[in-house]
Amino acid sequence: MAEKRYINRELSWLSFNARVLQEAADETVPLIERLRFLGIFSNNLDEFFKVRYATVKRIDLAGKAAKKVLGGIKANKLLEEITKIVIDQQSESLKILEDIQSKLKSHGIHIITEDEVTRNQEKFIKNFFLSKVSPALVTIVLNDLPEMPSLKDSAAYLAVKMVMSEETEPSHGISKIIKREVKEKKYVLIEIPRNIERFVVLPEENGNQYIILLDDLIRFNLNVIFNIFKYESLSAHMIKITRDAELDLDSDLSKSFIEKISDSVKDRIKGDPVRFVYDKNIDSDTLTYLMNKMGIDATDSIIPGGRYHNRRDYMDFPSLGREDLQYEVREALPIPGLILQTSVLSGIAEKDYLLYTPYQSFAYVVKFLREAALDPKVKTIKITIYRLAKISHIASSLINAVKNGKKVTVQIELRARFDEVANIRYAEQMQEEGVNLIFGVRGLKVHCKTCVIEREEEGKLKRYGFISTGNFNESTSRVYTDYTLFTADPDILKEVNMVFDFFETNYKVNKYKHLIVSPHYTRNVIYNLIQNEIDNAKNGKPAGIRLKLNSLSDNGVIDKLYMASKAGVKVKLLVRGICCLVPGVEGLSENIEAISIVDKFLEHPRVYIFENNGDRRVYISSADFMTRNLDQRVEISCPIYDEDIKQELIETFDISWNDNVKARMHCRGMENPYRESEGEKIRSQFALYDYYLRKTDIQE
Repeated sequence: MAEKRYINRELSWLSFNARVLQEAADETVPLIERLRFLGIFSNNLDEFFKVRYATVKRIDLAGKAAKKVLGGIKANKLLEEITKIVIDQQSESLKILEDIQSKLKSHGIHIITEDEVTRNQEKFIKNFFLSKVSPALVTIVLNDLPEMPSLKDSAAYLAVKMVMSEETEPSHGISKIIKREVKEKKYVLIEIPRNIERFVVLPEENGNQYIILLDDLIRFNLNVIFNIFKYESLSAHMIKITRDAELDLDSDLSKSFIEKISDSVKDRIKGDPVRFVYDKNIDSDTLTYLMNKMGIDATDSIIPGGRYHNRRDYMDFPSLGREDLQYEVREALPIPGLILQTSVLSGIAEKDYLLYTPYQSFAYVVKFLREAALDPKVKTIKITIYRLAKISHIASSLINAVKNGKKVTVQIELRARFDEVANIRYAEQMQEEGVNLIFGVRGLKVHCKTCVIEREEEGKLKRYGFISTGNFNESTSRVYTDYTLFTADPDILKEVNMVFDFFETNYKVNKYKHLIVSPHYTRNVIYNLIQNEIDNAKNGKPAGIRLKLNSLSDNGVIDKLYMASKAGVKVKLLVRGICCLVPGVEGLSENIEAISIVDKFLEHPRVYIFENNGDRRVYISSADFMTRNLDQRVEISCPIYDEDIKQELIETFDISWNDNVKARMHCRGMENPYRESEGEKIRSQFALYDYYLRKTDIQE
């Protein structure tokens, strides 16, 4: 029965990444954006192997091969299935890349190889190589080393084979030729520098634009690199290795938490390899030599690929001034009634406001903190930080507040996957400036997104704050959709303050009347909210559940939703990524529909809507319905009490739900069929911008 009830989590994730690949293949998507989707697909795959594949491999190597993973698949069989799917997806991605490059040519954009360099381009390429590339190259002759050097995780290398010429040696003043039955071969690795742009833009010729990849620019100059050797032939093919990215924390009590995380991140470079990708045209003797030297075995995912790896770099493909080949940039809109040029705290004191980025401007979050930093009446600021932008106005505002005498407390999550280094850097900087840092709760990640300040008004402290579904990050706010509630509601903010108390005195578990807080309460409260809909349906009262999530994989919640379906509750699921629930199965989930939207922006909010006999309960949350979010993280789900905002969340959910352009159906076979319907085409992300534009026009 288990096989019928759940889809395997890892396979569902690969299905999500296939939807990203669909965007790269979609001919209605602008060409340069299609290249960037290829980059997103590749970057996603890198992270998947570092984390999820590595986890399954650990289970397998621990002698638990008989253990079933979610969906009823044994670990060793799952590893095989993942590798098979990824090989097929990689093959498809190469065909898509070739198609895009062909179409770019018709627009006067040529991505050339080293064999297509013209005489006019040769001088530029050689100068670029000598001035920028050559000084940065790391070139390793493997024959001279007793063992393989540790290759960097996810770095790309050119594996070079030199077939040496017959050597000429002097003997008593007379040269003699030493002939070899088997010619000597030298194997060399050249690391592709990460600090040089991958796409080198060449001078225009006759109105055409030209780009050469850094890999091919290096190939063009191989004779310069190896001019000290006497060789007959050179061949160069790309390889890449992906390592297990799990952090293993040191138990040394003398080290600070920052030191432990920092040391563990450094140790990642020595993590076990979990994927080896190579150019399928590489010579067999070169491939055998490398795999033997690296100790790669059958438990690793060995994937033949194309000429180029690290296609994640296509996320940063240059714009080339070609606005016609990219999405139109639409200006982020204001929040009607909340004016950036005046005091936002004064506005929030009157009523709650909802921000929906990137349709509306993230500047409101920065303005809130900048105002709090300057306002002499503000005494304290408390905020959680999970991922910050490289140049963060959030961090600078908090430091500014300290310099103005505010007491600033920052809960910073140092274990935010792949952002550990940036968070450590900011933590050290803020600590030096006098910010009070909290490093979370032992055994729990802090994933909630919230801020509360205290302001002295008429001899009393009044609280203002915000609660969000996403990170306080200026960069991602331009491409991630997320809700942020600004409020001065004393009941909600009292409980937000209690969450900060829990960070510092976590032996004490608080009780909450308004917020739903993980790890202590979320699971039971969600179960109860679903059960309430089941009871209402059985009693003939209005019942329904609408959920917008990034991922749905927790068995307990899935089983509860199946119970709701059997009771006649209509369940609508907007799940962007992993969805382990099987919708539309008679007798199990016939009342459940589930779709995923992948489009220009990354869908990131979590919204829960329960019909509740007509008195709808609406929440925004940082928590997906995954076991880790329910039981192993600190998360906040916040009720919406303002009726206008409640209606706004319902309306924006419904706009997304009615998408029939970019919506795909979740189904058992994970084929990702597009949802189709007759009548007007609705592309929800474009429709949502128009929705907020109308609100702005009405306000004006």
